[in-house]
Amino acid sequence: MPYYESVVIARQDLSAQQVEQLTDELAEVIKAGGGEIAKRESWGLRNLAYKIKKNRKGHYVLMNLDAPAEAVTEYERIMRFNEDILRYLTVRVKELDPEPSAVLQNRGGRDDRRGPRGDRGDRGDRGPRGDRGGDRGPRRDRDERPENRAGE
Repeated sequence: MPYYESVVIARQDLSAQQVEQLTDELAEVIKAGGGEIAKRESWGLRNLAYKIKKNRKGHYVLMNLDAPAEAVTEYERIMRFNEDILRYLTVRVKELDPEPSAVLQNRGGRDDRRGPRGDRGDRGDRGPRGDRGGDRGPRRDRDERPENRAGE
């Protein structure tokens, strides 16, 4: 049977338990079609790149499927009509990766490198910024500028 990876984004106002129930229902569709779920990962509530149906966040779930094409077609048809699902993407792959996905491996990612207040830390070889004002001298008055002298 062919292998597939499927990512589903559910609405932000669903609880984690409701998302789990939704993915269980989708898994039953695959099993009824003669396939199986090789791996299922919940990535949790994450920010979306842009608003989708007035939602700024969504519950992400990844499923690795080992199923016939007809079962995947039925699986996508059911997702299309479900109002709790904002987006889904199913891609055929050559083999399934049993390891945790990159999203789970990098959990926290960028935040782990930052300090307690979110600062960027040491700037390295960046020296003092003397060009930010300071010793520029007195500012000339508007009347002394050549473009403002009329009739001279």
